Amino acid sequence: MTKKDIKFIQALVLIVISLCYFGFKTITQARVVIPQKGEFVYVERAVDGDTLKLLDGQRVRLIGVDTPEYHYSDKLLRDAKRTHKDIATIQSLGKKASDYTKALIAGKKVRLEFDVEKHDKYGRLLAYVYLDDGTFVNAKILEEGYGQVMTIPPNVRYAKHFLKLEQEARDKHKGLWGSVGEF
Repeated sequence: MTKKDIKFIQALVLIVISLCYFGFKTITQARVVIPQKGEFVYVERAVDGDTLKLLDGQRVRLIGVDTPEYHYSDKLLRDAKRTHKDIATIQSLGKKASDYTKALIAGKKVRLEFDVEKHDKYGRLLAYVYLDDGTFVNAKILEEGYGQVMTIPPNVRYAKHFLKLEQEARDKHKGLWGSVGEF
């Protein structure tokens, strides 16, 4: 093999590597497509009680809803400290909330509605989620007592409605409110 052949192969390898890198980068960027108003997308699974993973890989954080943590994290520790409950209790509540959300949305077609901000600091889509039968997922979780209201301005479109649903669930001891009173 001549010196010229080696240089040609090195250049070819460099071109292939560049194409792969920029090609994969383009494919990755193309995946991050925000669904248009009225467009339905499929849910792959519930990550936990208030976060979904779409079939295209994007994660969606439900606006206005906070559920107890199931997975060990800093937030789990903060929830335990804030509620004065042990970690196992918080995780048990988190599993119940996660299971409820999974049963409600897993594998289903949903429509996303956005508020002022479309992404959180973790890059997740922030959305109000509706099943194709019209069920308002964020509201349903609160109504059935599997979450509590978490309002982060400027995404406050349904804050008053959500507070009403949470209070009704508390008063009726629904979902997690029947398990331990407060979470």
